[in-house]
Amino acid sequence: MGRYRIHVSTGAWLFSGSFNRVQLWLVGERGEAELELQLRPARGQVEEFEQDIPQDLGPLQLVKLRKHHSLVDDAWFCDRITVQGPGALEEAAFPCYRWVQGQGVLTLPEGTARLAGNNTLDVFQKHREKELEERQQIYCWATWKEELPMTIAAGSIDDLPPNMRFHEQKRLHYGWAAIAGLMEMVLKYVYTLPSPWKRLEDIDQIFWGQKTALAGSLFEADFILLDGIPANVIQGEQQYLAAPLVMLKMEASGKLLPMVIQLLIPHTRYTMDINTRARNQLISDGGLFDKAWSTGGGGHVQVMRRAMTQLTYRSLCPPDDLADRGLLGIPSALYAHDALRLWEIIARWVRVGEIKGFPVSFQSRAQLCHFLTMCIFTCSAQHAAVNMGQFDWYAWVPNAPGSMRMPPPTIKEDVTMDTVMGSLPSFWQTSLQVIATSLISQPPPDMVPLGHHQEEYFSDPEPKAVLRQFQADLDNLEKEIVARNEQLDLPYEYLKPSLIENSIAI
Repeated sequence: MGRYRIHVSTGAWLFSGSFNRVQLWLVGERGEAELELQLRPARGQVEEFEQDIPQDLGPLQLVKLRKHHSLVDDAWFCDRITVQGPGALEEAAFPCYRWVQGQGVLTLPEGTARLAGNNTLDVFQKHREKELEERQQIYCWATWKEELPMTIAAGSIDDLPPNMRFHEQKRLHYGWAAIAGLMEMVLKYVYTLPSPWKRLEDIDQIFWGQKTALAGSLFEADFILLDGIPANVIQGEQQYLAAPLVMLKMEASGKLLPMVIQLLIPHTRYTMDINTRARNQLISDGGLFDKAWSTGGGGHVQVMRRAMTQLTYRSLCPPDDLADRGLLGIPSALYAHDALRLWEIIARWVRVGEIKGFPVSFQSRAQLCHFLTMCIFTCSAQHAAVNMGQFDWYAWVPNAPGSMRMPPPTIKEDVTMDTVMGSLPSFWQTSLQVIATSLISQPPPDMVPLGHHQEEYFSDPEPKAVLRQFQADLDNLEKEIVARNEQLDLPYEYLKPSLIENSIAI
């Protein structure tokens, strides 16, 4: 019993306020009370009021709310609700940060970062069980293309749950997402000379006098994934692509330099919202890939299917993946160095363990932590590494053309400037490639770096301390990368923590 002081915060996004009335309840260990005051929340405002409650609620566990409407369901974006009970020195925070629609009751637990297993109270257990049941109904699987990973059951952006969509401001900036990678993601150490090179009749002439020096210093970037993929037809013109195999030698300085490139036989060739947009606008029938890339017209789907057959759990975890590809300890492999440091920092944050195969269940907390580290790394650092450099490398189209209008030459003497210009994409295709790589490489205007949050999800001192340590570790890595890059002619900045988005947002 006593007086409670309540603050209700509404988001600052467009249309965050609501003309509908909002009803609140306070739920404690020993009782529940419905508040008499009904709010009409305004955008960017904090409503403050006090309420006298006759019964003894005990320590607060939950806040419940319901939005009532008569004719129009005017959605409301609630940031959070804080409550200070009688005799309490501090406020209890109940984070929301979601759209409130319909007339159902929404239950908010306190932001202590504790789940049902940490809380034996019956009221909390029932809330968590109900929350899981509701999420299983909202988030369902669907098959977009056979032999590809399953997606969320949403044919368009409008089919997504409201809280999984871009805010209105963000929709103004993005229309495409990227599915692409840079060469270091296919680079691997050569333990023995790969079989495709043995077909070269002049292999001895190429490497004569260097066999001893080459021992233990060869790397390859093999694009065999593209071998046999049918190429696109753009504006009635047949496109072409090649599946090159690039051999590189590590110099004494640690730099990897290309030695020879072998072309195989010529061939013809944020996050649920951004993924849904990609499926509907980028890699869909008639999407951007079909208009400008030689792998469009269905070839890109075959590439993804082929890539899926090569995907392993180890390949998603940098310590295992880099070891398997022989890139540990290579001075010029800057991605490898920064990725490992980020993995270690994220792993400490979630208290890492180890697991070897693709998990279908978790038998220990260590296995769960390893899996969570993989998820966080893939959706933040890994995405930054393969996405944010696309404009740097692909905007100069001759450096990395998205399509070829002539098959690769087989005889060096036949190559002229007319051959080169005739092979490069048309002006129209080039424009699309420059525009697309520019859009998908730009940091979002509301970019939130890894380890930071615009929202205040935690109120308990313990999770706040863990988050501060995580941020401090990232700051230290940032300083290391800045100091290293000052010594490089070409800095590697894609894994600077300040440039890594907290999640896949583009």
